[in-house]
Amino acid sequence: MKTITRISITEAIYEQVGLSRKDSGEILDLVIEEIRAELVKGNDVKISSFGSFLLHKKNARVGRNPKTGIEAEISPRTVVSFKPSQVLKRAINPSLPNLR
Repeated sequence: MKTITRISITEAIYEQVGLSRKDSGEILDLVIEEIRAELVKGNDVKISSFGSFLLHKKNARVGRNPKTGIEAEISPRTVVSFKPSQVLKRAINPSLPNLR
């Protein structure tokens, strides 16, 4: 399994669009920064045909260290999750039925 990195995406932009490597990197940085800025503002981010980055607020709760059994409070927090679109799901698993 191959891991896609920021550099490999920049290289793909460079090869397919024809921009310089520097410009390709700057475009990728702008896209990532825009996604990050919207999430920091508390907004979900939806990219059509790809998926959505969703924010979920979690309440404080009591957890337990599985090794020692000692209870500890887990503070409230906001987490980010990714939900792939149906288009992406079907691209990965073409045998999936149409759900719509």
